[in-house]
Amino acid sequence: MNGVMRCAVVGGGAWGTAIANLLARNGWPTMLWARELDVVESVNTQHENRRFLPDLPLTPALLASNDMSHVLSDASLVVYAAPSHVLRLVVQASQPALAPGAVLSVATKGIERETLALMTEVVEQAAPEHEVVAISGPSFAAEVARGQPTAIVAAAASHDAAKLVQRALSATVFRVYTSDDVIGVELGGALKNVMAVATGILDGLGLGFNPRAALMTRGLAEMTRLGVALGAKPDTFAGLAGLGDLVLTCTGALSRNRAVGVAIGQGQTLEEALAGKDSVAEGVLNTESAKALADKAGVEMPIIDATHRILFEGQSPRDAVAELMARELRPERD
Repeated sequence: MNGVMRCAVVGGGAWGTAIANLLARNGWPTMLWARELDVVESVNTQHENRRFLPDLPLTPALLASNDMSHVLSDASLVVYAAPSHVLRLVVQASQPALAPGAVLSVATKGIERETLALMTEVVEQAAPEHEVVAISGPSFAAEVARGQPTAIVAAAASHDAAKLVQRALSATVFRVYTSDDVIGVELGGALKNVMAVATGILDGLGLGFNPRAALMTRGLAEMTRLGVALGAKPDTFAGLAGLGDLVLTCTGALSRNRAVGVAIGQGQTLEEALAGKDSVAEGVLNTESAKALADKAGVEMPIIDATHRILFEGQSPRDAVAELMARELRPERD
């Protein structure tokens, strides 16, 4: 990476804004595309994303626009941070404006419901002929924006593409590791959101710390089981994109997915738990996708199944917990 590299971030939510701010602070000319005009205005005039990252100052070097072509013009690195359910449409809309040879990085965590494609697969299909890198790991956007120490993983089939993302994002307070296990890194990021919803439900029921620890541990076993069946490396799930992100999202007070689960455990319906929130709780969307993917692969995932029954089939959380505890006794390791 010699000379100046222009960067673009597509998606003006909390995570996209935090990544764009990091790139700009690292000295790369960076533009942020946001659909919401109020986000564009607040980033450009107040140097703050008042809608998604209120009260967190952004570097004045970061510029925002609602014009996709303008944002993407001559960008060598493009980071997509749109919600999983609209990522394909966003990439398709951006594809004509992408510079030849631009490296595309995906900060979105999820599984596309209609196709069961991982986010890198969505981007590869919508913007062929570009190298694609997944980034994932334990990283609350607000803490990244505050400059609190954070470590994530950049995963790609191309080592050079992963290294480019590593170098662009790395800073004294932001450490990026590389990996070639794209499937494992992506599944870890997507499935931990479902486990965070499940953990929140337990917390909402007031069941204590024992079941939380059990759910996280057995949840990691489920994540690994599905990942290995789909070609991932088991060790990836013991790393930042697996265990690291799982611990953060299941225990952190800033976790949107956990907060939705807590509300449901306390008696709210799914609609009530989601009402009035600007940010997307990916774990709700990914519960359906994860169950469908596990069913397709023939992989047993009882926690995913139980979460699906609570969210979409009307089962009470206490009954779901009782069913999990009453499952046939078995060895811990398969």
